[in-house]
This record gives sequence, C-alpha cells and structure tokens, in this order.
Amino acid sequence: MNNFTKAENILSQISDKTKLGDLRKIANDIKRDHELALELWSSKVFLARQLAILIMDKKQLSPEFIDKLDKDIMQHNENERIQLIDWLMANQLSKDKNTIALMNTWENSPSSLQRRVYWYYQGRLRWVGQKPTNSQELLSKIESRIDKEVLEVQWAMNFTAGWIGVYEKELRNRCIALGEKTGLFKEKTVSKGCTPEYLPEFIRIESNKRNL
Repeated sequence: MNNFTKAENILSQISDKTKLGDLRKIANDIKRDHELALELWSSKVFLARQLAILIMDKKQLSPEFIDKLDKDIMQHNENERIQLIDWLMANQLSKDKNTIALMNTWENSPSSLQRRVYWYYQGRLRWVGQKPTNSQELLSKIESRIDKEVLEVQWAMNFTAGWIGVYEKELRNRCIALGEKTGLFKEKTVSKGCTPEYLPEFIRIESNKRNL
C-alpha cells in the first residue's frame, strides 16, 4: 500500500469527533513515517495535519521545511493555527537540539508564529521545572514589547512572565505589576478547574499550589 492510499485510508477515519487521544493512538501504530506525514499534510485538513506532526521525522525538519510548515499553518483559522504551531513545538521542535537552537533564533522573526514559539518555549522550560538564568533579561523585553505584539505572541509572553513569577520569587512582584499594567486576559473566563491567565491571579494560584 503506497503512502497516498494510506493517507486516504487514515483521512476516512478522521472526523470532527476525533479526539487528540485518538490521533496519538493512530500515531503510535504508525510510529515514524515522514513520507506519509507529507501526504497527510498536503490534504490541508486540520486533524490530518495534527497527526502528520506526530509522525514526522524530526531529523528532516530543516529551517526551510519549517518555514513552509509555518506558511501553511497561517492559512488556517486562528484557533487551528495556534493549535498547530503549539503542537509542532511541543511534539517536534522541542525534541531535538538542532530545532531547539533554531527556535532560540526566532525572538525577532518576521513570522508571528515563530515569535510565539520562541516565547512559549521559554515559558515551557520554566513550567517543567528548569531554571534558565535569563529571566530578568526576558522580563525586560516582555515589559517593553508586549503592548506592541499581536495577541498570539502576547499570550506566549504572558505565559512566560507567569511562570517566571511563579518560580522566581524575587521577580514575582514585577510580573504581577506587568499583568496589572497590561490588563491582559483580566476579563477572560476559564473553564472550571483551569487557572486564569491574568498574571496576578495566575501567579497567586500557581505559586500557592506549589507552596512557593
């Protein structure tokens, strides 16, 4: 069975009711298959592209190929676009030293998605308990730039400032003051059990959870 036929068979199994757990099960059965991933990606179907990301070969994610993925993702609606770029970062770009090094060059990328990835990755490092030494530098950049950024990048900057405030007590008041100044996500409602994204509330809740 060629990859085109495999892709068609997989596409016939995917619907709006397909959950991320279902996609992961399919990916676990496939393992890694970059050519099949390319066929699925070419379908332009959102869930098929999520599955494609899971089975791509990270060793074949050259800067040029990632730029192409970026341009393709920009054709999706806002919600799908954010899910795809975050999925790509979490499942592929953060798994290899070469793509991690590439992400670290995206702070001033012309692509808003790449800038989002830069900041989201910085936040995730802190979220998982690592202790990078550049928090003061990052916070200064967030303070000076966040008002000028597009929302998808503002969210990632806010996310990073939130985890700096949670884990670095000496910078906590500064992060809280940033949230009070920007007012970002202050009025946003969240589902039951989820932490508000407004920095003063986020930092208070998440630091209390950890007795920090």
